[in-house]
Amino acid sequence: MRKAILSTLAGLGLLAGVAGSAHAAGPTEALPDVSFSHEGVFGSYDRAAAQRGFQVFEQVCSACHSAKYLTFRNLADLGYNEDEIKAIAAKKQVEDGPDENGDMFQRPAAASDAWPSPYANDNQARASNGGALPPDLSLLAKARLGGEHYIYALLTGYHEAPAGVEVRPGLYYNKYFPGHMIGMPPPLANDMVPYGDNTPATVQQMSHDVSVFLTWLAEPKMEERKQMGIKSILFLLALTILFYVVKRRIWARIH
Repeated sequence: MRKAILSTLAGLGLLAGVAGSAHAAGPTEALPDVSFSHEGVFGSYDRAAAQRGFQVFEQVCSACHSAKYLTFRNLADLGYNEDEIKAIAAKKQVEDGPDENGDMFQRPAAASDAWPSPYANDNQARASNGGALPPDLSLLAKARLGGEHYIYALLTGYHEAPAGVEVRPGLYYNKYFPGHMIGMPPPLANDMVPYGDNTPATVQQMSHDVSVFLTWLAEPKMEERKQMGIKSILFLLALTILFYVVKRRIWARIH
């Protein structure tokens, strides 16, 4: 009986930490307090915010960053229908082949294709970004301490450097980037991405939305995982009660 209770409590502890992940690197400053609907045991993704975040990714982030684990058909999970996905994919060119002559060729992307990288290879990416390799965004929300909170902070953290702090040419001061000197220019500006739902496209709003999208991109099955965890805990609780009742009946005849 005691072991069953301990197992149940252990399961509850795992469920309480279901939204937590192991992260590799993060900021040196306390992150701003921003709430996301997908946080917590019962949290779920805000599809409208994720779609707006995809707009930001598509129109801004993807110019320099890849997302190699994103396929166009994955966008159905965000509420896009088949025709919308085909239209989004058709705007991109992907390499295919070889053809009958043994040559590779470019064609419009299909729903089954992965999101194409803006660069042909890592060397081209470095050459286009002052020697720095823009990170792939597929798992960024899990690879940074603070996850979506860090992404939001980074995008809103560009400021004038404090007095006495020298910023070398080609770098920018960011309050939340480790070391505060970052090679990426401020990527967002107010009204930079026209939202189809007429949500005001402030830097803070776009940063929030793209943080939701990148979290979904890194953990597309998070909601299913949470639901499975809740069902498992309820099953363990019911099993514990059953074991307790059976134990009481068996031992009731012994005095």
